[in-house]
Amino acid sequence: MSTVTIERIALRQVNLPPKVVRTDAIQSFVTQETLLLSLTCSDGIVATGYAYTIGTGGSSVLALLHDHLAPRLLGRSPVHIEAIWKDLFFHTHATAVGAITSLALACVDTALWDWRAQSQQLPLWQLLGGAQTRVPLYSTEGGWLHLSPQALVEQSLQAQAEGFKGCKIKIGRPHVSEDVARLSAVREAVGPEFDIMTDANQGFHRPEAVRRAKAFEGLDLAWIEEPLPAEDVSGHRQLREHTLTPVAVGESLYHPMQFREYLEQGACSVVQPDVARIGGITPWIKTAHLAETFDVPVCPHFLMELHVSLCAAVPNATWVEYIPQLDDITHSRLRIEQGFAYPPDRPGLGIDWDWAAIAQRQSVFLEIKS
Repeated sequence: MSTVTIERIALRQVNLPPKVVRTDAIQSFVTQETLLLSLTCSDGIVATGYAYTIGTGGSSVLALLHDHLAPRLLGRSPVHIEAIWKDLFFHTHATAVGAITSLALACVDTALWDWRAQSQQLPLWQLLGGAQTRVPLYSTEGGWLHLSPQALVEQSLQAQAEGFKGCKIKIGRPHVSEDVARLSAVREAVGPEFDIMTDANQGFHRPEAVRRAKAFEGLDLAWIEEPLPAEDVSGHRQLREHTLTPVAVGESLYHPMQFREYLEQGACSVVQPDVARIGGITPWIKTAHLAETFDVPVCPHFLMELHVSLCAAVPNATWVEYIPQLDDITHSRLRIEQGFAYPPDRPGLGIDWDWAAIAQRQSVFLEIKS
């Protein structure tokens, strides 16, 4: 049997405006820079992976791919996913661990897994384990920090009426009383059986995080997400010691070993690996299984079109986060029924790219071939 090899690589950047105004405690979501990497292999399969930014750094990711990583893929077999990830990680060791390198690795790694699943004619979630056929869904397409309490109530009630099992509310208003008022209004409106997640986006220092967590007790929050800077592992551990509300972290971590440190120190209750920011499917799956050994649930950040398959692949994934991001450049849509997200049945990642729409919108197109 002849060895399949990678013959050609295409890189694209497509800038997508957010569907709604998105603000949090430290930033605004300006533009979704969607970075696409397509591999054409000698067996005829074309496999596509992707990553994203929320407004800056996309050109740097593409430059890293074009100048340093993609040329190392030519002539290699897509079968060797683990070997390729390790080779590219150490090739860029001077810039790792960090967001730019991880995003570039994710573009490659997700494309390789797309190839493997296509070559075996399996949906990704089945190839990776097939642990569950559906995952509960909560909405983050709302709850932004600039919204009034009344707007939050209206959006939360709408999400509840649409079948979502929870929603996320951004916290970090100038005074704790504002956050309490916003959350209390939503809790009173939706009742006790609808989950409320909160997200501080690393906006607090240690004393304020403890203060706000104490103030939120009695609201039965599903979690407080990123209350402190992601680098402050011991601060998160101390916060857990002062509150009964679960503490969630992960979207700003870029390697499984960073998650290991949180888990070993008991510094989090929920892990939220982002498949793009952690460097792809290979490290995401390792992180999910690592969390399982600590009996900690996985509730990934963003990228619902891909995370639904990863969540279905592992037994300890408890939520998929609903934020539509690819509707303008895909034909496929997330299947949702009665508040549950269902993984796609098509082989590969399960994302049906709209290449005509991508061609019209792409700001960058680069090609590398032998």
